[in-house]
Amino acid sequence: MKFLDEAKIYLKAGNGGDGCLSFRREKFIEFGGPDGGAGGNGGSIYAVAVSDVNTLIDYRYQQHFKAKKGENGAGQNKTGRSADDIILKVPVGTQILEDDKFTEIADLIEEGQTVLLAKGGKGGLGNSYFKTSTNQAPRKFQPGAEGEERWVWLKLKLIADIGLVGLPNAGKSTFISATTNAKAKIENYPFSTLTPQLGMVRLGEKELVIADIPGLIEGAHLGKGLGDRFLAHVERCSVILHIVDASKDNPLQDYLTIRGELEKYNNTLYRKPEVIALNKSDLLETECIEKLKSEFAAETNSDVYVMSAATNQGCREVINRIATFVNKKEEW
Repeated sequence: MKFLDEAKIYLKAGNGGDGCLSFRREKFIEFGGPDGGAGGNGGSIYAVAVSDVNTLIDYRYQQHFKAKKGENGAGQNKTGRSADDIILKVPVGTQILEDDKFTEIADLIEEGQTVLLAKGGKGGLGNSYFKTSTNQAPRKFQPGAEGEERWVWLKLKLIADIGLVGLPNAGKSTFISATTNAKAKIENYPFSTLTPQLGMVRLGEKELVIADIPGLIEGAHLGKGLGDRFLAHVERCSVILHIVDASKDNPLQDYLTIRGELEKYNNTLYRKPEVIALNKSDLLETECIEKLKSEFAAETNSDVYVMSAATNQGCREVINRIATFVNKKEEW
């Protein structure tokens, strides 16, 4: 299934049905009086978060949603039938924004959460509702009210415990494939990951969800490479796992480059707890690894671990350390 994390859709709630202008006409009843019924309500449009949907791809192919109009009222005080509502199913973690793409309408982070996006118009009153002691035969009735109309943005932010960041080809996909049930694409070239990936790792009775996003490069906040579009998918994480390719010429500078991009994107994301994993340790001598570890420890306030995702060496220690951050957040 193709991944899509943004969609703009048009919503038009149904108009209310018109009230009826009618008078009772029966044999032997000379003054029947007004008996026009009210119109039914127009259909409303709701969004509900569901767990069996993980992409917004359906909203690429259908972008306009129009609820039906309520039925008109009828004689004999018959109220028109209200139109059915439209229910839009969206993935858990979907933000709904106004047309300006900034003002938040709702943030659906739990399964079953529901929000009204466009309210159907109220049915108009028939002439029987306007009968008074001084006006026994009113010819007044109401048309149905207009249903609400708007454009909204749907923006998916994956809900995960751990977010993976790093330069392209740092080994993030290899790590998520080695430690979780995800089957990420692994190739020996940059940007083999083009869309976010979710994986689940089990620790005893607990399950942790890991989100892997396409690699960042310097200038990502300006749209270079794949830009910072996918960073939204690690905003909700409890902890950031920063994977660094230790076999490169200057791993510390690579690390600082990505930290700079995170800070320019979102200060809240930049300040999240972080664990650093020096990957591809199987390609380096022990002395070189220890030197790198010391350099990172001196430069950062984060935990620094050494691992090789390709051989699975050190991966379990990294996962166990990350789990402590997740557990602390649950205690809060």
